[in-house]
Amino acid sequence: MEIVIALAFAAVVLVGADRLLLWMENRGHIHWRRKGRKDLSAELTTELDSMLSEQPRR
Repeated sequence: MEIVIALAFAAVVLVGADRLLLWMENRGHIHWRRKGRKDLSAELTTELDSMLSEQPRR
């Protein structure tokens, strides 16, 4: 019986979290579902050597 209660509780938590995220997105607090993932290949890249060098940044 305890396993049924635990599974039901887990389902309620997951559904509640999903509803909360949908509500937050609808109110404009988050935008992760509409925009999708960022295209990281279009972002600027920095090599580790240039980050650790003593040269002033441009």
